[in-house]
Amino acid sequence: MRNKRVFMLMIGLILFIAIIGFSLSDRKELTWPEKVLRDTSGYVQQWFYKPAGYIAGFFEDIRELNELYEENEQLRLTAAAYARDKANYNFIKNENERLKEELNFTEQQKKMFDYNYLIAHVISVSNDANNRTMSINLGSKNGIKPNMAVTTVDGLVGLVSSVTPFTSTIMPITELNESSPTFNSIAVTIEGREDESFGILSSYNKDTGRLVMTKIAENDKMVIGDTVITSGLGGVYPRGIRVGTVETKQVGDFGLTYTATIKLATSFDHLTEVFVVQDPQMEEQAK
Repeated sequence: MRNKRVFMLMIGLILFIAIIGFSLSDRKELTWPEKVLRDTSGYVQQWFYKPAGYIAGFFEDIRELNELYEENEQLRLTAAAYARDKANYNFIKNENERLKEELNFTEQQKKMFDYNYLIAHVISVSNDANNRTMSINLGSKNGIKPNMAVTTVDGLVGLVSSVTPFTSTIMPITELNESSPTFNSIAVTIEGREDESFGILSSYNKDTGRLVMTKIAENDKMVIGDTVITSGLGGVYPRGIRVGTVETKQVGDFGLTYTATIKLATSFDHLTEVFVVQDPQMEEQAK
């Protein structure tokens, strides 16, 4: 009896499953309990899906931010390296152009005069308003002697005033003063008319930033814009060194001679390198 009931129960279960499967295969629409069940499950799923999507997006944004940060850091390093390389390139380029200019200057001067030029670096500048001297890194061990002229590519700087074995002090022409015990007037002439023009640079006007040229003859043909160079007279400054250009010319105090103002060819604001002029003729005369 028990086996018969079990057998009948299994047959009924199989028939029930078959009927449900058959009814579902033929239906095109769901029953209202099924619809409620599906809607309910969908509504619940969206509340789980949205936070999960937000969390996944949040971590994705963090990953992208890290990538952007690393990329920006790399760009900063690249930009810094470019700026450094560009600065080095500009420095080397300017240094190369400056050295070429100085080389051309010395070659041109050697063709004109038998001078030797010793390149020196300015290592200090005095802040004393009454003694604006500067020091260079060459001394007696390098052949530097007092009263040697100092110049740049542009023009005259001054004279060597004192020497130690490894350094020298330069008295610039901006300290020209007739009342100074170390005063050395500069005999000058006009480039291209050396036999027709003559004058003396006697002082420097610190208010105007100009040299004062005196003892200009009444019949001197000097005109504004002429280039003033050293004449070599006096045995101190070698001849042919550019000093500046004539800016003004006027009658002197007594009306017999003229005076002129000379604009310096050299800028003293940022002197870094100078040339000490060795004149073999003057050295022979000194012996």
